[in-house]
Amino acid sequence: MLHATIPLLGFAAFSGVGKTTLLTQLIPLLKQHGLRVGLIKHGHHDFEIDYPGKDSHRLRMAGASPVMIVSSKRRAIITEITPEQQPSLDEQLRHFDQSQLDLLLVEGFKSEAFPKIELHRPALGQPLLYPDDSHIIAIASDCPLQIPKHLPLLDLNQADSIADFILKQFLGRH
Repeated sequence: MLHATIPLLGFAAFSGVGKTTLLTQLIPLLKQHGLRVGLIKHGHHDFEIDYPGKDSHRLRMAGASPVMIVSSKRRAIITEITPEQQPSLDEQLRHFDQSQLDLLLVEGFKSEAFPKIELHRPALGQPLLYPDDSHIIAIASDCPLQIPKHLPLLDLNQADSIADFILKQFLGRH
């Protein structure tokens, strides 16, 4: 059981399909409908949100963890994961304040059990994920596909129709 207190919807695909591009189009459309949208992104690299020369970086390098950076406009918390391990979605949900949100979108974590829309571009030569993932609720592709009738096929290049699916089918808003 995931520690989600609000609807949680993932976007699962192999690298290069355009998950982030689609999400940057979807989020404003969902917000136009009054939804408060949060996002968790699984990064596969040793990413940095602060950098050498910044006070927060110096304090983190000195051994502080977590480090919270706060201004009048935003807050960031940087926590070192020790021992180093692949993060689980459930663990991230435990640390994510969902109280002011209506929907939490997730980029990545494709092997975990929660509702997901699969993004697929046949030209990239990758296999479809849905045959091995019963949590996929729809497929968005840039080409027609032969898929089971219970899975809606969405146009990957039409963010407005994907937003409509999320609003009506996933969230039940009409």
